[in-house]
Amino acid sequence: MYIKCTAEGALFVVARSDSAIDDFGDFAPSDRLRRLLVPSIDSAEEADAPLVLFQITFFSCGGVCLGAAVHQSAADGLAALHFINSWAIITRGEGVLTAPILDRTLLRARSPLVVTSEHIEYSQSLAGSPARPTFTTSIIKLSKKQLSLLKTPSQGEKPLSTFKAIAAHIWRCACKARGLDLSRPTRFYFTADARTRLHPSLPANFLGNAIFLASAISSVGEVVSGPIELAAGKIDAATARLDDGYVRSLVDYLDQRVGEVGLRRGSWVMAETDMWLISWQGLPIHEADFGWGKPVYMGRASLHFAGQVYVMPRSPVEEGDGGLLLAVAMEPENMQRFKEVFDEELRRIASAHL
Repeated sequence: MYIKCTAEGALFVVARSDSAIDDFGDFAPSDRLRRLLVPSIDSAEEADAPLVLFQITFFSCGGVCLGAAVHQSAADGLAALHFINSWAIITRGEGVLTAPILDRTLLRARSPLVVTSEHIEYSQSLAGSPARPTFTTSIIKLSKKQLSLLKTPSQGEKPLSTFKAIAAHIWRCACKARGLDLSRPTRFYFTADARTRLHPSLPANFLGNAIFLASAISSVGEVVSGPIELAAGKIDAATARLDDGYVRSLVDYLDQRVGEVGLRRGSWVMAETDMWLISWQGLPIHEADFGWGKPVYMGRASLHFAGQVYVMPRSPVEEGDGGLLLAVAMEPENMQRFKEVFDEELRRIASAHL
């Protein structure tokens, strides 16, 4: 996809609210939150939509919120944050700016196209897709101590990475909470960044979308019956193959299927057996200081479907302990059970380490 510069600018909205920031509680993602704090436009064609939309909302308590919508073809999370954090530096009138790299040829398809890997995550059929089911959302807090327990195997093996420990825990809890048949297959989707997987690597300040979808698959029985290390091992095996060759194959595969509706976000319905995790670990999500100090919260305004989870570091301004926040979307009938299993498993793991 090419970006045509038309000098039409970006949408910038200034709003004032009689509400206070505390009225929004823990900022659990919702359609209401998105409608109030993030601007939107009606566009018949996706290609006609502005690349970025911003809304700054001033609350009665003196708090301020910056809501942003960024077109996925223009920038991924890291690139969007580079833009916003640079904006904040300019506003403060201090610091050194790092210019973005605009060269899209760094991530273009080869000629001829060479597809060497299977990309099941992007080859879903839309035939007979059911209507998207309803879901509810919740914010779950994970303390630094709980995270450490998840990462430490009970058998004295090598500690798990933060991502794999959280992903495996979420996968196991979701399968248990949903009461799935043990013989059914379950797929765990996750996003990965191509920047450091390519040779040579993409520049850290590459302005574009270098995020792609990958997945691990297992049976429900294997995920829920085995230890957390087993599910983590499935995810580890899935990430191990995401090298330069795999990413280049995916770029060629997507170019081969360009224009197909099934490749657009939200055009397929995720199976009730599956989960999708997006991690913001390591992203500079709390660096946008516009002169009022660093943000007390940064997160998603809304989620798209049941089974979607965002992992976010807690703000250093918050009275936290260096832990994480999980923004979770689940079926209404399964959300409470998911939170119960989440806590039960943490207590069980803690007991095993006594």
